[in-house]
Parts: sequence; C-alpha cells; structure tokens
Amino acid sequence: MLNLFFPKVCVGCKEQLLKGETVLCMDCIHSLPIASFHKTGSEMLQDKFYGRFLVKNATALIYFQKRGLTQELLHNLKYRGKKEISSFFGKWLGAELAENNHYKEVEMVIPVPLHKQKLKKRGFNQVEGFGKEIALALNVPYRDDILIKISKTGSQAFKTRILRFEAEELFSAQHLGEIKNKHILLVDDIITTGATLEKCALQLLKGENVKISVATIATT
Repeated sequence: MLNLFFPKVCVGCKEQLLKGETVLCMDCIHSLPIASFHKTGSEMLQDKFYGRFLVKNATALIYFQKRGLTQELLHNLKYRGKKEISSFFGKWLGAELAENNHYKEVEMVIPVPLHKQKLKKRGFNQVEGFGKEIALALNVPYRDDILIKISKTGSQAFKTRILRFEAEELFSAQHLGEIKNKHILLVDDIITTGATLEKCALQLLKGENVKISVATIATT
C-alpha cells in the first residue's frame, strides 16, 4: 500500500521501479559502463600502483563518466544520502568476487575511512555498504576500526595528482596484530590517481606479512 502512494523510483533516471527491480532500473543497469577487471583479467588498476606498493589484485565495477549516470549515482550516494547505492554495488560485486579464485583468498575487508568530523557531518561513510556486502559475500570480517583518517581534507575526486599529494591527507593503522598474515581487501568508492588508496595501503603494510588487494565501485 505504501508503494502505491510513494512508489519507489530508480536512483539513476528517477523512473518508477518495476517489480523485481531495486535501487536501479534495468535500463540504467544496462547503460552502465562496466569495468569488472576481475572478469576481464585487465591489470589496468594494478598498473596505477606500480612502483608505489605491491597490490595482489585490483578491480572496479564501473567506469566513472563525468556528466553521466555514474557521476549522478556517486553524487547521490555521497552528497544526497542515498546509502542504498553503496550496498547495491556491494552485493553486485561481492557475488562476482565470491566466484573468483583470486578474491577467495581475501581474509578481511577494510574501507578507506572518513575523518571523524566529515563522518559526523555526512552521517555515514559512503563506502560502508559496499564493503559490508562484499565482506558478507566473501564470508570474512568487515573492519572499519583498523584504518583511521587523522587529517581533514576537502573532496579529492577531481584534484590533480600533485595536489593530492600536497594535501594534508593522512591515515594511520591501528590493531596491527589483528591483520598479521592477512590478505586484506581495501575498498573505496572511486579510484582516480590511486593516491588515497596508496596512503592507506602503506599504513596497512606496516603489519607483518600483510597482502593488499583493492576493489572500488568506480574508476576513472
């Protein structure tokens, strides 16, 4: 009855969702620019980290396109509180990674953290639902208490690589004993230059015999 008066709509095109559709309609799903490097075998994302840190596996579900559906979805997620988008993509990618031998070795999922002030303002970490659903699919712990952000910066999405490294964006890892000998999947919403993921990974690699893989919703 509630849906009769307040029908659920697609977060992409705003059209009413049909029976069996959730979050995104089939038309929007089919129009997404799929990346899925875990399926294609492409090492494009690994190459972004070459000479910076050793990444076991790296994947993104979709390509980011300015002024397109992917930008609309990420903006709806980060700035308009549409948390269901994060979980939707997490369920999608999680189901695929659970069938991929490379990711079956993952033992823990850790999200890129927000600074506590930004977390308080926004009310949620936009990558939380994504990470939790992947962890559920892989049957491993989701830990958001290992990495912490210790400096506050503005949005990093469209800054140049040089500006990213100049920004006072600092992270720290704690409870290093709990990640000893672990293969960690580090998750974020979008990867551009890889600077943020690099800084997080370098903190995690302070743990003994830690291996890092990376998964994001989108990549540029």
